Parts: sequence; structure tokens; C-alpha cells
Amino acid sequence: MLDVENGARRLLMAAHVERISLSETIWRPSNISKFHPDYFLLMGIPGLEESHLLLSIIFFIIYVLALMGNSTLLLVISISESLHQPMYLFLMMLSVGDILLSSSTVPKALSIFWLGSHAISFNGCLIQIFFIHFICMTESAVLLAMAYDRYIAICHPMTYVTKLTPSFIRLVMVISLARSVVIMIPVILLLRRLPYQGSNVIEHTYCEHMAMARLATASIMANIIYGMVIIICTSVIDLFLIGLSYVSIIRAVMALSTSTARHKTFSTCVSHICVIILLYVPAFFSFIIHRIPHTVIPPYVHILIANLYVLVPPMMNPIIYGVRTKEIRQRIFLLFRMK
Repeated sequence: MLDVENGARRLLMAAHVERISLSETIWRPSNISKFHPDYFLLMGIPGLEESHLLLSIIFFIIYVLALMGNSTLLLVISISESLHQPMYLFLMMLSVGDILLSSSTVPKALSIFWLGSHAISFNGCLIQIFFIHFICMTESAVLLAMAYDRYIAICHPMTYVTKLTPSFIRLVMVISLARSVVIMIPVILLLRRLPYQGSNVIEHTYCEHMAMARLATASIMANIIYGMVIIICTSVIDLFLIGLSYVSIIRAVMALSTSTARHKTFSTCVSHICVIILLYVPAFFSFIIHRIPHTVIPPYVHILIANLYVLVPPMMNPIIYGVRTKEIRQRIFLLFRMK
């Protein structure tokens, strides 16, 4: 009798332990909640759904023009030994960045407009954010290097050959890329640490740092602060140094004896100034509008400006330099004439 009771007691205890084990398996936090969703849904441009087809055609035309213009510029500079000068090599870097920038955003936007392909994986979203900001910061550094090129060429022409050497250009390229990587790694880490247990809908045509962070179900103060640090360490400092360069350039130009000489000298800077305006003005408005409540400005206004930021400069940069730079213009005509 005692043996039967002991056996029954052991069976009940075994059943109880099994029930506890099963309960722990079912209710383990890693099983009931996922901190990161498998994918996000990019909704395009909410509020302008009826215009998606028209917008997609505009996006496609601009994208094709950007690819054709920058590819032509790269081809012309690479095959023309007379253009293997610092300014044109910096321009090649800018063209590569423009192609990568538009290619990292426009194809996904077109797939949303044409195919209804709204999903993008969590890691895919992080990769897109990394490349967009990485390219923009690298282009900002290249524009700073181009401003330095103009400064040396106009203010210290006798030292141009000795200062802007091939090794200096390689150093500029390495530093520009390294700075962008070092700054962007914390952005990705800050986004990955956040839990995303609420909505996975991003009202945009591409993944954006703050748009993704705002979906988190935890404090994003670190992301906001670091975003401000990025702007100060890249755009603000770069613009300040570019401004200093042009103050010295204007002084040197105004010291020239004739108006013809002043006009000819400063005209070499016009293309660079236009590119700076194209890059920084949309970025500035996007930064300001992003921090204004949606009750004041409709969300689609911010999304359109953000798209202009990645669409218009890649299209316009080769046009500006192709039209205003005599050497490039002649080489392009010669290239098509030979074909």
C-alpha cells in the first residue's frame, strides 16, 4: 500500500514539474515578445496616394537622368588624361556618391508605387539608413575638399601642385569614408538597441533615422541627441570651413586689378557654389520641417522635401558641371561625336 502511495506521489510530482517546465517554456519573454519586427512597411507618400503614379514617373525620369549624367561624367573624366586633376577627381567622387545615393532610395520607392511592395526587412531598413547618411556625409566632406581646392588655386596658386598631390587626394578620400563610417556605426547600434513592439508602419518612401526611431516603444532621447551631434560634426563644421574658404577667395578676387580678371577667376567657383546650395538647402529644410508638428505642416510635405534631397542633387550636379565647365563640355561633345 505504501509503495502504491509513494508511486502515485512520484507521478504527481513528475506531472507538476513537467507542467512548470512547460509553463516556463510558453511564458518565457523571448517567446512572447520580439523586440525587432521581421519587417517594416514603407507607405510611400501618405496623403498623395492618388498622385503616386505621376510621382513615380517623375522619380523614374529624374533617376534615369541622374544615372546617365553621372555615368557620362565618370566616363569622360576617366578617359581624359587632361582632366586627371584634383578638382575633377573630387568631382568623380561626387558622381559616385550621387549614383549610390539615388540607387539606395529610388528603386524601393518605385517598387512601392508600381508593385505595391511596401515591405522591407528590419536589417534592410538599417542598411538603407546607413548608406543614405553615409553617402550624404561623404559628399559633404568632398564638397569641403573641393572648396579647399578652389582656395589653394585662387589664393595660393604657386603651391597648388605641391599641396594637392595624388597622395593628398587619396588621404582626403580615406578620411571622408572613415569619418562617415565612424559616425554612422553608433546610429545603427542605437537603432538596434530599441524595442519595436508597436506599429511597424513607416510613412515614407525610404527608411529614415528618426522615422524608424519614432516607432520604438522606449525612450529615443539618445537618438535625438546623437542626431544633433551628427549635424554639428558634419554639416555645420563643413559649411563653416567652406564659408571660411570663400571669405578668403572673395578677398583674393576683389584684390585683382580688372573686373574681367575678377569675373574669370570667380566663375571657376560658381559650379561648386551651385552644388553646395543644391545639397544643403533641401537638407536644411528637411531638418527644420522634420521637427515641426504634423498638425502644422502635412507629413507629405516633409516626405517630398526628403525625396528632393536624394533626387535633385544627383540629377543636377553633372548638368551644372557639364554646362559650366568648358573642359568637360568639350570632352562630352567629342565623346558623342566619336560615337
